[in-house]
Amino acid sequence: MISMIMVLNQKGDIMISRQYRDDVSRAAADSFRLQVIAAKETGTQAPVKRIENCSFLYTRHLNMYFVALTRSNVNPALVFEYLFQKIRILKAYLGEEFDENSMRNNMTLIYELMDETMDFGYPQNCAVDVLRLYINLGNIRPQDEPEPSQLTSQITGAIDWRREGIRYKKNEVYIDVLESVNLLLSSTGQILRNEVTGQVQMNTKLTGMPECKFGLNDKLVIEKESSNMRKPGVEIDDCTFHRCVRLGKFDADRTITFIPPDGEFELMRYRVNDNINLPFRIIPAVQEEQGNTRVSINLKVIANFSDKLFATHVVIKVPVPTNTAKAKIKNSFGRAKYEPEQQAIIWRVKRFPGKAECMLSADVDLMPTSRAKAWSRPPINVEFQVPMFTASGVHVRFLRVYDKSGYHTNRWVRYITKAGSYQIRI
Repeated sequence: MISMIMVLNQKGDIMISRQYRDDVSRAAADSFRLQVIAAKETGTQAPVKRIENCSFLYTRHLNMYFVALTRSNVNPALVFEYLFQKIRILKAYLGEEFDENSMRNNMTLIYELMDETMDFGYPQNCAVDVLRLYINLGNIRPQDEPEPSQLTSQITGAIDWRREGIRYKKNEVYIDVLESVNLLLSSTGQILRNEVTGQVQMNTKLTGMPECKFGLNDKLVIEKESSNMRKPGVEIDDCTFHRCVRLGKFDADRTITFIPPDGEFELMRYRVNDNINLPFRIIPAVQEEQGNTRVSINLKVIANFSDKLFATHVVIKVPVPTNTAKAKIKNSFGRAKYEPEQQAIIWRVKRFPGKAECMLSADVDLMPTSRAKAWSRPPINVEFQVPMFTASGVHVRFLRVYDKSGYHTNRWVRYITKAGSYQIRI
């Protein structure tokens, strides 16, 4: 596994190092400094370097290099995940923008964290909530000082993401289903790319150690539960979960069961490729007149979602040729103007009602050029947010909270769909 962890500055000097195995030495830092830092490979080459039968895996934070050294055939994803978690822990203790000075001023704290998060080259406890219970030399202070017996179970227990003894007057769970729509449409209206990536964010304020059971309208689950389906489910692909989710239960019967962390966390991510309800339909018509002196643009935008909903922060970026002199624009609502620095007509609508249609027409005058060059016609880019709407059709069916005391839980669900890469070729 990992033999050594080093933190180097931009000159290649070792600020902090911790050796977990004796098959590498600090002299390896010289090789890294000469062949990676001095050669300016960072950002242009892969963050893995093999030097003299030793593998260097590294990442950067500001002007510092976090480097893991190993002579064994390790899983690189595991090593990088540890380095990223290490930076996340240091941000929690030293601040988001911790630098070389703050590292040098907190050597004792950092060495403690290195010893607690790795043992003999194997990553151990990287949960900030647990680390702060017994390592509190930095800005983080424990909320409640645990008993020594509880501390042992926190460190060695299976559920290290949640401490015991949490109490709330009101037990509440906030669920946010956030989706990004990615679309690429050809100039003839053919769909070249169409997918939705989503994530489920939760904010739990629950007493004790409750077990939660979470359900979406997953097609496989709905087909298994009932044969007489009024509404078909959604085929959800590529699910990734927070480590609190019991993957064995999900693999067996597709149920999402977990003991949640306290506060905000990301429960899962998913992707949907089929039966996507696009929030906006955009029909462009661009005509270049002979002589390359004028371009006429007509754009029709139709909102496909319910008339009870509305989209916010709608921005439609319509590209124009680089030699544009001026543009005469007419639009049904919102504000549209030609912005030379973006080489586009930017159409902004603060509030776009559902089922509405709007039009934009523009006559673009071009400056004469000595060399006639064909316009490349970049795609139209669209940005938007639609609250209480999911393009994939995913919705929360239930959230059940089981606890020994049987308390009542208030549940709040919110849906937001926004544009990812939403492009229409012209």
